[in-house]
Amino acid sequence: MAVAMTNSTPKPIRAICLMGPTAAGKTELAIELSQEFPVELVSVDSVQVYRGMDIGAAKPSRKILDAHPHRLINIRDPWQTYSAGQFCRDVVVAMSEIVEAGRIPLLTGGTMLYFQALQRGLAELPEADPVLRAQLNKRALSEGWPALHAELHTFDPVTAERIKPNDAQRIQRALEVCLSANESMSELVAATAPPVEASYLNIALLPSDRQLLHERIACRLEQMFAEGLVDEVQALLALSGVSLETPAMRAVGYRQIGLYLTGKLSLEDAQLKAVIATRRLAKRQLTWLRSWPDLHVLDCFSPDRLVTVRKILHSWLDDRATS
Repeated sequence: MAVAMTNSTPKPIRAICLMGPTAAGKTELAIELSQEFPVELVSVDSVQVYRGMDIGAAKPSRKILDAHPHRLINIRDPWQTYSAGQFCRDVVVAMSEIVEAGRIPLLTGGTMLYFQALQRGLAELPEADPVLRAQLNKRALSEGWPALHAELHTFDPVTAERIKPNDAQRIQRALEVCLSANESMSELVAATAPPVEASYLNIALLPSDRQLLHERIACRLEQMFAEGLVDEVQALLALSGVSLETPAMRAVGYRQIGLYLTGKLSLEDAQLKAVIATRRLAKRQLTWLRSWPDLHVLDCFSPDRLVTVRKILHSWLDDRATS
């Protein structure tokens, strides 16, 4: 559930949100801005919250984080869960502290659900139920996810129509919500909680050439493999409480390498599927952003993107000073 500001907050929150698809260069631009403007960086990434998930999450290096700290990175262990609701609770604390210190929160990342929950609100949904989730996973092993999808259709046809019969993560969560709340997920989502009360400057790094973005995605994944992504996933799967069914291990890249390490895919197929899954992720992120209101758009491939965003920020800060 999104958290509204309370009366105890002495200063109104104004924040910069730097959004965009994976591999668009958000982190690099955010760091450049932090060297010029009085901002403090906050990560909006559902995978970077996990310790030990570094290479595949494209997490900034330890050296970069030491020089340019990011809040909400490395705050959970990989066997734990993390949700949009928890993000809202954590980020409102972070933003309040930053504002109280006389600085500006700069939220950067590609988890669009988190930005959505922050700015537009979030439905009141039940927290994850590990016991129920384990039961659903056990049933899926014997019955298959399409069978559970059919069951979901009886509980909540509206949600089921939006989910593919083999989309394990979404089927599991939707059934978990229906069974825990004794209400359909679609009905609960319709009752949206208020967003975090703040004034947001929304900036997006978008590709002028989709093919160039695909090439950048492929190159970055190749670099991740060279840096030891397979070893990273192997180390994660060796941890107690971590398996392919752990929510964190369903992240793009980790899921495909996990299937290779458990003998379900060849390494070549895992690499190819990771590239395809990352491209699909970028497509979903771009779909979110196409309908985002009051969005300042920058071409992520433009050599003038820093100059352009400087002008946007200076104008916003001038308006802020006179308001």
